[in-house]
Amino acid sequence: MESVERILLFDYYGDLLTSRQKLCFDMHYNQDLSLGEIAQELSISRQAVYDNLSRTEALLKNMEEKTGCVSRDRQLRKSMERIAAAAETLITHPDSRVSKVAEEILSQAKGFEE
Repeated sequence: MESVERILLFDYYGDLLTSRQKLCFDMHYNQDLSLGEIAQELSISRQAVYDNLSRTEALLKNMEEKTGCVSRDRQLRKSMERIAAAAETLITHPDSRVSKVAEEILSQAKGFEE
């Protein structure tokens, strides 16, 4: 699993993890600490850190497979980008009613990104 993918899954499902899983994950992927550094910091073995991270990654992947929240969010964002692009082309339409509706659509699509 890629680092970016791990971080994204953690952002979505991290609150469902135990405090120890969250801590190890944060230390390794967000703070960029090695397994040995984490082990020393938490007074546990390097193998325990490795096992914790492996289980955590498996849990995050499993949560995504079951719920699909990250995948749906990506699809929704792509759709909103296409809607915004279509609205952009209509803003210069000669019919002011069309351009006004296009501005409203664009406003709503841009608001979704925030």
